[in-house]
Amino acid sequence: MLVYKVLTRPQWAALQAGVFEGAPVDVADGYVHLSTAEQLGETLARHFAGQTGLVVARVDLARLGNSLRWEASRGGALFPHLYGRLTMDAVVGWEALG
Repeated sequence: MLVYKVLTRPQWAALQAGVFEGAPVDVADGYVHLSTAEQLGETLARHFAGQTGLVVARVDLARLGNSLRWEASRGGALFPHLYGRLTMDAVVGWEALG
C-alpha cells in the first residue's frame, strides 16, 4: 500500500539529500503527516491551497516498519502518521505539482 507526503521544493530537496526532519507542522506535532490516496485531495485543498512548487512523494508503507501509526484526525478518519524520519528508502515515486 502507498501513502503520500506533500512537500515544498526545499523540503523535497532535503529529503533527497537525506536530511529531511519534517515540515514545520510535522516537527510541532511530533510525527510526519501522511495521507492515503483518498485523503490526498482534501489534504492539498485544506493545507496547501494556492501554493506552487509542491511535490507529492509516494511512500511504500511496507518500508516504514513499526514507526507508522493509524490515528484519528479530520472527521474521525484514520490517517497514517510516521513517528520517525522519512527517508528516500521508503519513497517509490514522486510527482511535481504546479
